[in-house]
Amino acid sequence: MIHAALPCCLIGLMAGPVFAAEALTFSPQDIQSWPTRSFDGETEYRVVEREDTPLLQASARQQASAKYLEREIDLGKTPYLHWCWRVSGIYPGLDEKQKSGDDYPARVYVARKTGLLPWQVESVNYVWASNQPADSDWPNAFTSHAQLLALQSGSARVGEWVAEVRDVGDDYERLFGSRPESIDGLALMTDGDNAGGDATAWFTKLGLSASPKPPECP
Repeated sequence: MIHAALPCCLIGLMAGPVFAAEALTFSPQDIQSWPTRSFDGETEYRVVEREDTPLLQASARQQASAKYLEREIDLGKTPYLHWCWRVSGIYPGLDEKQKSGDDYPARVYVARKTGLLPWQVESVNYVWASNQPADSDWPNAFTSHAQLLALQSGSARVGEWVAEVRDVGDDYERLFGSRPESIDGLALMTDGDNAGGDATAWFTKLGLSASPKPPECP
């Protein structure tokens, strides 16, 4: 299924104000309440607690759907995107550069508008890759308007919490050649529809801030 279509759905209701705070944090309960964009069936998203810490659990059984937020966010105020994630496993043998292998146990998106039309959107997809090496990047198999960036790769850290922090402007400049002043949406997803795989991921501490300090994971 064409997961690259997701950024288009992030740009439908952009009439709200720009977020200009010095820190934005989205709880698992917040994300659970975000709209769902289904590609092939629906990944199950639910809030669970582990050691008194709420987490967003995403379970895909050959399914693909995303939770997304449509909102303009000022990168001048909050340039750093941060979150913690953990995965139950990977998809061995996939070629993630092919349409048949466009599945990831966990991914986090940012999107920005580049024009007035719904498809004029560029997105950076931060992924936990199964096979592509960490810090590698490549265009989505369905469209070059979505670029993939592998932050984690393979099974070495499966089952453990990993903290991430990214300078979103730097990543846009690396992948698209220009630095945006703002982004227009966020999303996250666990999917397994293209190759028929199953995966579960957990997310917490998702937000943006003025600090490059990584979040403290559970």
